Parts: sequence; C-alpha cells; structure tokens
Amino acid sequence: MATGAVAERWRNGPAPRGVEAIRAVLPSLPHQPGVYRMLGERGEMLYVGKAKSLRRRVVAYTRPETLSARLRRMVALTRSMEFVTTGSEVEALLLEANLVKRHRPPFNILLRDDKSFPYICLRRDHPFPLLGKHRGAREKGCEYWGPFASAGAVDETLGVLLRAFPLRSCPDSIFANRTRPCLQYQIKRCSAPCVGRIGEAEYAALVEQVRAFLCGRSREVQEQLSAAMHAAAERLDFEEAAVLRDRLKALAHVQSRQGINLRSTADADVVAVAVEGGQACVQVFFYRDGRNYGNRAYYPAHAQEASRGEILAAFLAQFYADRSPPRLVLVSDPPPEPALLAEALSQRAGRRVELVLPRRGERRQLLRIARENAETALARRLADRTRQQELLAALAERLGLPAPPRRIEIYDNSHLQGRHAVGAFVVFGPEGFERKAYRTFTIRDPAAARGDDCAMLREVLERRFARAVREDPGRRAASWPDLLVIDGGAGQLGAARSVLERLGLADLPVLGVAKGPERDAGRERFFLPGREPFALDPRDPVLYLLQRLRDEAHRFVIAAHRGKRSRSLGRSRLDRIPGVGPARKRALLHHFGSARGVEQAGLEDLERVPGISRVLARTIYDHFHDGGWGRASC
Repeated sequence: MATGAVAERWRNGPAPRGVEAIRAVLPSLPHQPGVYRMLGERGEMLYVGKAKSLRRRVVAYTRPETLSARLRRMVALTRSMEFVTTGSEVEALLLEANLVKRHRPPFNILLRDDKSFPYICLRRDHPFPLLGKHRGAREKGCEYWGPFASAGAVDETLGVLLRAFPLRSCPDSIFANRTRPCLQYQIKRCSAPCVGRIGEAEYAALVEQVRAFLCGRSREVQEQLSAAMHAAAERLDFEEAAVLRDRLKALAHVQSRQGINLRSTADADVVAVAVEGGQACVQVFFYRDGRNYGNRAYYPAHAQEASRGEILAAFLAQFYADRSPPRLVLVSDPPPEPALLAEALSQRAGRRVELVLPRRGERRQLLRIARENAETALARRLADRTRQQELLAALAERLGLPAPPRRIEIYDNSHLQGRHAVGAFVVFGPEGFERKAYRTFTIRDPAAARGDDCAMLREVLERRFARAVREDPGRRAASWPDLLVIDGGAGQLGAARSVLERLGLADLPVLGVAKGPERDAGRERFFLPGREPFALDPRDPVLYLLQRLRDEAHRFVIAAHRGKRSRSLGRSRLDRIPGVGPARKRALLHHFGSARGVEQAGLEDLERVPGISRVLARTIYDHFHDGGWGRASC
C-alpha cells in the first residue's frame, strides 16, 4: 500500500489501539528530559527512546501519518508506555543506550556482536612484572594498552614484543615453582627471572623500554637500543650486539605490521558507515598512541529505514555504553545532535571527547580507508547472504517445507562411556550461524547418563521446548525454529517426534541425519517422518550445507563435553555427594586416607568419622553403592 493511502487511512479511520494507548498517557507527562518505553500486548519492550521534553516527543506518536513505516508498525503494536525522568538530556541518552543494550527492543537500531576487546596488560604487582593478554574488567596495579580489534592481533603483537623485550609471560604460580629455565628462555622470548638469569634492576629497565614503546615513544627506544648495540660492537661483545640487533628487528616488524599510523593524533577511533540493500555495516579502526591496532566490522540490526547519521548515533551510544571512548572519534557522517552525543561520550569517559567529521588531510584519508572497508565488508556480506538464502530455498524444496527456514536448530550430544554427558544445539539462519543462540544442557536423566543417545536427546528436547511452550504458547517469538536437524537415524528421529507430540508441537519439521556406510562424508542418509530414508547427490550444495550444520553442532557439543570433563579432573568423587563440604571431605580423607578408601568403607566405618552423622553416612554409602548399570538402547 502506498504511503499516501496509509496516511489517509490514519486520518479518516478510527484511531488504532496503539494511538489510543499513547494519548491516554499524554496528560500525565512532564516537560522534562527522560526516557520512554513502548510496551506490547504481553508487556514486552518494543522500543526505547530519549527526549529533551517527554510530552513534546511522545505526542508525535499520536500522528502516525508523519512516521516511517517501521515506527507506524511499532505504534500499532503499542499497548502501554513507561517513563523515567532524568536530570538532563545527556543522562537520558546514556540511560537509553544502556536499556537498548540490555533489552534489545525489536524497533531500535541494535548493535550486534559487541564482545569485549582484548588488551595488552602489564601487571606491576610483582618484582618481575608480567606482560600478557587481558580481556574483561580492569584491575588495580596493572597498565593496559589497546583495545585491539582481535585476540589474534594481540597474540601476534605480544609474540614480537617478547622477542624485543624478553619479559616473562607465565603466571605467578609457575614462576614461583621453576627450578630451571623454560622453553620461552630457550627461544629468547623470556629472560628467565624465575631462576635468577636477570636481576631486578636490569629487568626493570626492560619494563621501562616496553612501556615507552607501547606509549608511542618508539623512536626513543630504538635510539637507545641502537646506541647499546654499537657500544657492544665497539667493545667486541658481538654476542650482545647480535641480541640487540634482533631486538631492533623485532621492533621494526611491529611497526611494519601497524599499517597506516596517525602522526597528528595519539588516540582515536575512526568510524565509517556503509548502507546498501537495506543492510548497514559500521567499520571501526582503533588507533592508540599513534598506532593502528586493527579494525572490526559491525552489522546493526533494524537499520533498514534509518539514515547513515541515525545509524551512526545509535551505534556510538551503544558501542561506548560499557567501554571508555578515546579523546577523538572520527565519523564518516554527521549524527543527529552531535554536541549532545559528544557530551554524553565525554561524561562516559570522564574527560573531553571530540566528535569530528574531517574534511581534509590525514584524518580524511583515514576515514576514506574506513569507508572503503565498510563498503567491501557489506558487499561481501550481501553476497554471502544471497547465497545462504538460495541454499535455504533449495533445502526447503528438498525437504518439502512450505517456505525457506529462517531458524534451524541442530542437535547433538556427547559423552565418554556415559560420563560427563552433554547435549547441545546450534542455530543457523539467513545470516549464517547465530553463536549467541547456542545452548548446552548437562544431562540429568540416569538412563541418559549411561550412554543412551535417544534418552539424552529426549531430555534435551523436553527441557528446550517445555520451557518455550510455557513462556510463549502462541509461538510469537523469533526463537521458535522452523526446522530441527537431529544427528542420528530412525531411532533418534522417533525419540524427537515422541517429545514434540507430547508437547503439542507435532507440526515442527524434524530431519534426521545419519552417517553413511563406514561414516563416509557424502553418503549420509536422511530421515523424515512419513518418508523412506533418502540420500542426496554427493555434489548437491544442499548436502554440503547439511554437513556444515551437523559438523558445527558436533564441534560445539564436543567442546562443551571436553570442558566439562577437564573441569571434573581436579574434583574428587566426594565433591558430588550432597552434604559433604570441605570440612567433612577433609575429615573423611584423614580417616580413610583416600577417596578410594571412603568408597570401600562400610556403613559403620563411615559413622565413626568425626562430624559424619548416621544420616550422612547412609547418604555417602548409598552414593557409592547405588546398583549396577543398565543397557542403553533407543
């Protein structure tokens, strides 16, 4: 329907329920800055906005003919509103960004994949400071340099830095227990302070050199090393001169890997936006102490009808909601209310932050590079998305689905002879794998814990969909799958169908993927309810897609199982007994000498242990004598 026709309907027809709900709250709204929230039928948050005057801002929603199509849909779904007044418009902007990041309303522009960034960290709480990688909250007594765009960039930089400045990278526990130099010393990446190969004063000089280099005083450090190298050569200490020469080469390598560097500005983030085909890409380059620390691409959601400036403003507010901005942020497009946004960033950082749209010079060159990277990344993503949509359409055709699936959940489980059993599912959609939606389940069913794959699958599906039915019986949320893929054949398919039918979800499509003869890739057999098992052509792209889905689920659940198993290696069998804490565990081990001795003890022997009551002794005895193992079958 044309926009003019929609506007005419809004003007002449009865006011929708959303408009009526908004009009009902207008008389009570103050002319103060604050944040408003649009709520839907079930109280879910639809939109979060900020305003200099709540009444003036909200009244605009009672005239939907002036709004974009996205906001008209939001108004039509609104059933109530909530408000919070603030002391200033800056406070309202900061609160809006926090609420959007926390609740992710469907009608706000959302920043996705906003993981924390890694830093290089120098721990100064030890006579021989540690140089390493850090991610997360900052700690006292440490110095940080970054952020780096990726963990790989930090690892590469650290590797070269440790060749130039051989500081220790091992934790204090290992450092305190060394009796001879480790491999890092042998490959000249550590000076072995743990065994006295370097004194505190000499080590402190290395620390000051690495600090100076990371703080941007690289020329000063290089001049010092060059002078020391020539002095060593003049006194015929060629071995020392060769060591210093290698350190200079390592520093040159670090600088050569930095790409284009800033000469006129120490710290800056360069942020550029590209928009095409209803999608947006925001590219961020990080410059610290004049060096390029890498870049990262972001793809904001719900940005189809927003301008470049609006996308940029929403991105910056959320991007810096939980991290400190640098002193300078270079942007490719002017955001709405740039002074307000700059003031909000300054308040977040605790110092002045400039928001600049450069017109010429070095800064303009940096923005051009960032914009080109954003355009290239977006073009690549659009091409990948088109390919994904074609594959999903072909998958729907092969499986007889009414439409291409927008959310596929792939299930698998892993155990070692029934122990440390874990179930999991991964999620795939038009954008690829959605890693934030992955889930793991610790298997609780005793039958499943004996290695029964079908019992594990039944438990995982029961827990996954019983909760979904309880929380969203109308299946309105986007977290409902359009297709389930099960790793297994007819037995696993039957187990899955039995759970879904019991929960009233028999209409959910389920596909079983069984490995082919001798587990050969390309010879898989597929199982659908009411159809004979079938295979796909080995060169069929849909087969490759299904193999990718199965392999990703397998990789994820194996990683979860291994993590669970490794965590259990440091635990005693006594830790799993209810009522046995550290004190009683210590008493049992002192009395019997080992966990094996506790397992073999009789009931009367357990009752003689100080602090172990008769009831607890029975619990301990039953824990180790609860019967035999059953056979696993589907």
